[in-house]
Amino acid sequence: MPQLQGKAWKFGDDIDTDAIIPARYLNTSDPQELAVHCMEDADPTFAARVRPGEIIVAGKNFGCGSSREHAPIAIKAAGVSCVIAASFARIFYRNAFNIGLPIFESPEAAERIREGDQVAVDVESGVITNLTRGEEYRATPVPPFMQEIIAAGGLINYVARRVKG
Repeated sequence: MPQLQGKAWKFGDDIDTDAIIPARYLNTSDPQELAVHCMEDADPTFAARVRPGEIIVAGKNFGCGSSREHAPIAIKAAGVSCVIAASFARIFYRNAFNIGLPIFESPEAAERIREGDQVAVDVESGVITNLTRGEEYRATPVPPFMQEIIAAGGLINYVARRVKG
C-alpha cells in the first residue's frame, strides 16, 4: 500500500460516532450523502473544507459510542485518507478496517501533530512523519492481513477476491 500524505485536521478526545455522523442522518447508507455531514457536530465546516487525501488526527477513544458502520464510511467517503488517534474505540477500530479505512494508533503523533501540519504515513511500517515540524512518530503497525483488507477496499471486497481466486 502506498504512503499516505495530506494536511491534518485536529480533533480532541472522545469523538463519538454521533459527532462523526449525527444520528439524524442515519436514514441513508449512501456514502456520498453521509460524507456531506461528516464531522458536522464536531466541526460544522469540515465536510465543505476537507480535501481528498487529508488526514484526521484525534485524541483518545476516537469513534466511541454506538457501533454504527456509518461513521467510518462517512470519513472515507469525505476523502480522508486515514485517521491517526491516541486510541480508538474497539468497535470503530473493527468497522474502519471492515470498510477499508486505514487507522493508526499513536499517542505521540496525536499529541504533537497540529491542525494544518502536513503529515505522511507509511502504512507498512507505521512510521508517521510530520513534514511541517520535521518529526517522526511510531504507530502500531497494521498487520499484513489487515493491510490486505484495506488494499481490497474493505472486508467484503477482500472476501469476494479470495472466493474468486
